[in-house]
Amino acid sequence: MQVTQTEIPDVLVITPRVFGDDRGFFFESYNEKVFREKVGIAENFVQDNHSRSAKNVLRGLHYQIQQPQGKLVRVVAGAVFDVAVDLRKSSKTFGQWVGIHLTAENKQQLWIPGGFAHGFVVLAEATEVLYKTTDYYAPQYERSILWNDPDLAIAWPIQATPILSAKDQAGKLLQDAEVFA
Repeated sequence: MQVTQTEIPDVLVITPRVFGDDRGFFFESYNEKVFREKVGIAENFVQDNHSRSAKNVLRGLHYQIQQPQGKLVRVVAGAVFDVAVDLRKSSKTFGQWVGIHLTAENKQQLWIPGGFAHGFVVLAEATEVLYKTTDYYAPQYERSILWNDPDLAIAWPIQATPILSAKDQAGKLLQDAEVFA
């Protein structure tokens, strides 16, 4: 397994070792001991989520102001551009974002610790995203930052107007949002 720090050192790209032949492939997507000892992620994952979305759907930028969720994200069908935004006011990377392409083909995972907003835009016709979380979903604490906040200036790789939920359309600008200490 290869671990690569992004421009925000707490956000990691994890590339598994894949064993493949003409029959298909196998890889270990999660092993608690390996993640703890070699990757440095000793979090306890409590929930697995699975979403399916159509092309141009943009989900995010979501976070929970209490019960923050660390997320280990991967794509099992299709492709997304996945984004993490640092919402930790005390961090030297506060308000900065990183984005990577996660695809079923590259099999990479993105580790996003608690204290970050998370979102993705779907780049393939139909995409399925799996992610583990370090805390339970708590809708009363869920918040959303506008995907197109000009202060963030996220370089979403999209050609068409994204398809958004009502919740995401009502997201706040970072300057008006609740953030972490």
